[in-house]
Amino acid sequence: MVRGAITRLTTAAGALAVAFALTIGVAPAAQAAPKPPAKPTSIQITGKDINGTLIVDPSDGARLFDTLLAEVNWMASAKPQTTAPKSDKLGPKYKLSVLAKTVPLQEYELYPMAAGGPRAHRPANQPSGKKDDGWFYGRLTMSETLRLSGVPLKAKPDVINGGIGGGVGEDIKTGELDPVAGVTTFLQRMRELLLLNGGVLIVILFGLAGIAFLIRRKV
Repeated sequence: MVRGAITRLTTAAGALAVAFALTIGVAPAAQAAPKPPAKPTSIQITGKDINGTLIVDPSDGARLFDTLLAEVNWMASAKPQTTAPKSDKLGPKYKLSVLAKTVPLQEYELYPMAAGGPRAHRPANQPSGKKDDGWFYGRLTMSETLRLSGVPLKAKPDVINGGIGGGVGEDIKTGELDPVAGVTTFLQRMRELLLLNGGVLIVILFGLAGIAFLIRRKV
């Protein structure tokens, strides 16, 4: 009986030790849950023809900030698209650093005036860790987005739909997007056009009638 009691105690102690070890092993894993990626709060731009550093954040206009971020954010996990162009074909270089408060998240080099269209470079040494060094075809809107951000580039409003910058970085009032007001304006213009055409048609008809009357009198 004594031997059986000792055996049972030993088994119970072993089970408690295993349970304790599992608890210790699982607890750190539960605490090490992956953190959500930091949200970008500003973008810094540097270049040879820029005095100091340009800083763009939502206070400059949420639409401008989002548009500038969209120019580079897609390259964070994309595979390189092209090989490195010749250095004499790249034009001016602008370095963009995406930050969350004061912590850098991503870094890119943009070449909006490159021969054959804009190019972008993702250096291998990224703040978030080493990645494949890669070159990409930039968006056609790159130069205009950089210009609106303060980079001294020549305006190219034709590359963005909607005229100068397509409204990039500008606040659009709700009334400007009112569909009822737009239809009303369109109908008014159509009415004016029809009245003008009707007036021209009446003048032409009177002229033809006058000519016909004169011809008839001579005959």
